[in-house]
Amino acid sequence: MNSSPDIFDVVIAGGGHNGLVCAAYLARAGLRVKVLERRHRIGGAAVTEEFHPGFRNSVCSYTVSLLNPKVIADLDLHGHGLHIVERPAMNFLPLSDSDYLLTGEDRTKGEIAKFSARDAGRYDDYCFHLDRIADALRGLVLQPPPNVSAGFNLTTLREIARTAALGKHLGRLGLDGQQDLLDLFTLSAADFLDRWFESEPIKALLGFDSIVGTYASPFDPGTAYVLLHHAFGEVNGKKGLWGHAIGGMGAISDAIAKDARAHGADIETGAEISEVVIEAGRAAGVALRGGRVVKGRAVAANMTLKRLYTELLPKTAVPPDFLARMEHFKYGSGTFRMNVALSRLPDFKCLPGPGDHLGAGIVIAPSLDYMHRAYADARESGWSREPVVEMLIPSTIDRTLAPQGAHVASLFCQHVAPILPGGRSWDEARDEVADLMIATVDRYAQGFAESVIGRQVLSPLDLEREFGLTGGDIFHGQLSLNQLFSARPALGYAAYRGPIEGLYHCGSGAHPGGGVTGAPGHNAARAILRDLKPFSFLS
Repeated sequence: MNSSPDIFDVVIAGGGHNGLVCAAYLARAGLRVKVLERRHRIGGAAVTEEFHPGFRNSVCSYTVSLLNPKVIADLDLHGHGLHIVERPAMNFLPLSDSDYLLTGEDRTKGEIAKFSARDAGRYDDYCFHLDRIADALRGLVLQPPPNVSAGFNLTTLREIARTAALGKHLGRLGLDGQQDLLDLFTLSAADFLDRWFESEPIKALLGFDSIVGTYASPFDPGTAYVLLHHAFGEVNGKKGLWGHAIGGMGAISDAIAKDARAHGADIETGAEISEVVIEAGRAAGVALRGGRVVKGRAVAANMTLKRLYTELLPKTAVPPDFLARMEHFKYGSGTFRMNVALSRLPDFKCLPGPGDHLGAGIVIAPSLDYMHRAYADARESGWSREPVVEMLIPSTIDRTLAPQGAHVASLFCQHVAPILPGGRSWDEARDEVADLMIATVDRYAQGFAESVIGRQVLSPLDLEREFGLTGGDIFHGQLSLNQLFSARPALGYAAYRGPIEGLYHCGSGAHPGGGVTGAPGHNAARAILRDLKPFSFLS
């Protein structure tokens, strides 16, 4: 090991967007910060790369809504070049050769009425109820949950006070609202949507959000919360919308990094961490492949916590109960990710020609039963014969991504097994499944397969190897009731501090979980500043 290591206030292990957010806030507060990223570029899963000559796209994460507006404002991301545009339509659900559902501002209820006048009449009330719960929880995103602790001391008293404040906050929902909240945390998406709607198309379109990045059936308890999780977002101040970052998702990471560097943060790529250094029982830095040591008064980990605690720390340094929790923390999104270069736009049988629908989230999953069968298939065979595919064509609104006349598309595919049955490797199955995903789109847009001139394919195994996503899990751990809020990542450790002194969690394995939000990075920075610079102020 290097005899004269670099010394910083905080070393951030992982240069994904949350690690960069944490670095930016800490640097703004005057701390000396070092970010170390294993890959050749910053951003983690929020990155834009060329995947075929002349074609660029958001490689993993692919759409904007959950990025927290406070983070955008605090770090002046628009001033650093970030430009987010709304989709011309929100979602497009092809149903058959002639039927479809297309949602968006001023068109959703009219589209729903094609299938059910009753459902169209109930849609506004549904949105009101969901938005009311989402608004209540938005206020909890940028603060740590009450941290359950053993014993009785000043910390316990503080957490009791915070729990009481939480109860008061949620109490404003009234009994009806609190019942809705309980239902959303415990019910299946199918059960929740059945209470509101009768027509399959609207239930399918809304229910898709309940299985995004979640290896589950929409009939499984708890999937209603995943639906709610995706309702937290907004674009340019408009709640519930989805948008696109010009230049792809990497533009978000680049803007955050610009702010961090402008305030003195040192960001290094191509720096693979081999271990977290423990000295006198506390985290004191990291060692890199090759032996260089980067020392710090604290270490903030922006990686899956299973990888952190089972691969980068000696087991003797981690309390046994916590280590067991990390070893059994549930991972696996069931996600198969593709980027394709297209010679032309797809032409859908049910809605031929160009139009706003090609700038929407195009969801191939015509019913909740279809989604359930896809999940059941994947559980049995490794992937579904009729998979769920969401396709976005960002080049319809962002011409920086593809050559003139050509286009790029993101295919976000559910469900595939994180680990294939029978000992089969994803390296063997990758291309077979990729062909199936393209053929699935081609069934609704004949000629799509012929228009594909290049593709990038990322199986769950590829997502783990390339981006460090354990089990290919885009959320850094499933959003199940036992892995949320005060239990994320474990009871007693919800305040962004690990069980080892000086070790912090700033990634999506901490509250509020996954998505390109910036919230875990923001919240971890607050915790670090309270400990290292207690008289500073972070708004």
